[in-house]
Amino acid sequence: MTRLLAASLAVFSVGCAHAPQPLTASAVQALVGAADRTEADKALDPGRKPVEFLAFIGVGEGMKVADLMAGGGYTTELLSRAVGPTGTVYGENPRWVLEKFAEKPWSERLTRVPNTKRLDRELDDPFPAELAGTLDVVVSNAIYHDSVWLNADRLKMNQAVLRALKMGGAYVVCDSSAKAGAGVSEVQALHRIEEQVVRDEVTKAGFTFERAGDFLRNPADPRDWSASPGAAAEKRGTGDRFCFRFVKPTVFY
Repeated sequence: MTRLLAASLAVFSVGCAHAPQPLTASAVQALVGAADRTEADKALDPGRKPVEFLAFIGVGEGMKVADLMAGGGYTTELLSRAVGPTGTVYGENPRWVLEKFAEKPWSERLTRVPNTKRLDRELDDPFPAELAGTLDVVVSNAIYHDSVWLNADRLKMNQAVLRALKMGGAYVVCDSSAKAGAGVSEVQALHRIEEQVVRDEVTKAGFTFERAGDFLRNPADPRDWSASPGAAAEKRGTGDRFCFRFVKPTVFY
């Protein structure tokens, strides 16, 4: 047993030594400031804070990452640039999203990000079986509340993310904050969700909460208006938003 444990630790140590590493601060700055990013994407940067976002995720070259409900692909392209040509990004979109607004911009986006693979799947079954245990990071950016009003099975969704991640892999969830006590009552009317609900649901699925990021917080936000981009264009990027980083526990047998 002692020899087996020692051998397992040795293999784990070698694997960690060769594991993809997060980008440096200067590398993140450079990719966000790249001249070939579209003007439309750059216009969203002040409210979305991509430099801080990518740093919080801990994404790096050669990683395999996934973007849940990628929409038109703003976040997906940033992830694609971060993982580089040796990495892979999986962009998942449910049928409703593609049919309602995302098909055209998403298809156009994919022509610019050759290291990205399209997944047309529902939120509670986001990944094919062959991706189990292969992903370094899964991102849910401003869409967790949508999983509620779209009637996705959120426990099933979170458990699917858990299965797809490597041990120690990260699940990053950012969304618009609802008032304390609101629960999921405002997910459709205001496109907000109480952050404690997210923490409770994700940890229930088997994740460990690692840390929160405050780079999208705005304590002055009264949290009484719709955070949907189409409903409040003049307030876009000013809402109080939370970011949580969860990890898949590392277990030795």
